[in-house]
Amino acid sequence: PLPRPQRPCDAMGGVGVALASLLLALLSPWGAAGGSCPPRCVCASNILSCSQAVLSAVPAPLPRFTAVLDLSHNNVTRLRADWAPGRLAHLHALLLSHNGLSFVSTEAFAHVPHLRHLDLSSNRLRALEENLFSDLAELEVLLLYNNEISSVDRTAFENLVRLRKLYLGQNRIARFPLELLRDGSRLPQLALLDLSANRLRSLPVGELQALPAWLRDRLYLHGNPLACDCPLFQLVARGRRRRLSAVMDFQEELRCLLPAAPAPVGILALAGRQPLNCSEAREAVLEGHLGDTVTLSCDTRLRGVRSRHWVTPGGERVLEEGGNGSAALLANGSLQLRALRPEDAGTYACWVAGPLLNETLYVELLVHNFTLHGPHDTLNTAYTTLVGCILSVVLVLIYLYLTPCRCCCCRGAEKPPAPRDDSINSSVLSATPNHAAGVPGEPCRSRSASATGPGQNGRFKVGGTPQPPPRHGPKAQRKVSDPDSVSSVFSDTPIVV
Repeated sequence: PLPRPQRPCDAMGGVGVALASLLLALLSPWGAAGGSCPPRCVCASNILSCSQAVLSAVPAPLPRFTAVLDLSHNNVTRLRADWAPGRLAHLHALLLSHNGLSFVSTEAFAHVPHLRHLDLSSNRLRALEENLFSDLAELEVLLLYNNEISSVDRTAFENLVRLRKLYLGQNRIARFPLELLRDGSRLPQLALLDLSANRLRSLPVGELQALPAWLRDRLYLHGNPLACDCPLFQLVARGRRRRLSAVMDFQEELRCLLPAAPAPVGILALAGRQPLNCSEAREAVLEGHLGDTVTLSCDTRLRGVRSRHWVTPGGERVLEEGGNGSAALLANGSLQLRALRPEDAGTYACWVAGPLLNETLYVELLVHNFTLHGPHDTLNTAYTTLVGCILSVVLVLIYLYLTPCRCCCCRGAEKPPAPRDDSINSSVLSATPNHAAGVPGEPCRSRSASATGPGQNGRFKVGGTPQPPPRHGPKAQRKVSDPDSVSSVFSDTPIVV
């Protein structure tokens, strides 16, 4: 067959492609006289990819305009200070994963001050030395997971003021310096910390609970051999109630070890389970006393909040200054209540408007009806009741054991009851009480051989007949004053029936 004639447009198209290729070659930095793509690497614009190139060292020379350098899946086991012969001012991403890397010099990153993404994952690093990353002031993402790290120096992350994500999962860390997160001054921008699948056995739950919610939302602790206790359960339970991602996404992996249990148990399953029998703590409960000043924190898990406002238990919206002058909004979004009153108690709501989502937080305020400061403070009601009960018991004991007895001091040895034949004279016919039993309502009088005996109708008479010595037998209790008792029948004292 006859050859197909070439059309003018086809010829023009071929020329256009050739011109475009030439233009790209001229504009590309790799076409410049001072730059060349290293062997076994792929170069595109300012990206240098040397992945899976069976390299044992960083290729040299590296073009100065390199922005992304991928050296993953090679055999670069040591990263010395001279791996970059010159300053790479444009490099912002360095990938060194899967290299068997076991040594990194503390000066290895001095030539890449603008690095923002560093991947050292899946290597053989065993320790993070002092000031290891201190030259990376602009670093934002640091990947160190799947290594053999067992010790972390607290100064290893010094000067990382822009670090947002730190991945340390799948290592051998038994203690991480969580004090780096305590006041927010060491890593002020950190929004994600992955400590999962390490060897952490205990956690400072109080310090973790004090962290802002936007950081606790991305604090991953699952896969650690944590010891079970109720504070740990309450920390995780609060995270579930707040629907924090670190808890909601890994509920099954959040497990702990009981002393007698053969296998780890779910932390969230500790509610009411023996031997701990943990109970869930309420979220955001604040206590105060009359006259105190308290601050209610709007602990939102959203960052980049556009606006927020508070609503009182009575449904009133709190502006910059409350109508009664006792409530005020602070610059950080917290609500300050001054000079607490009983009517200030209740549940406050903080409405937060974020860039994508909105969130509502609730803070319950308990106001105790007594003060803790001042000279005229009243006592706690429970304490007052306890003191009153103790005083009552003491008074009763004093009354029973320390008050003088009206009769026991007058009666010597216990005497048997009088015989029946005396009753007609000494009890039935006499209006005068039996003195041997003591006179109710009168003070005790000690009796002796020389004492004055009782007279008629209970009146004392001088020189009474002394009491004879006790006799034995049925008549032993008969008194010498029986004639007086008989004569009392004819006295002026009426007979009381």
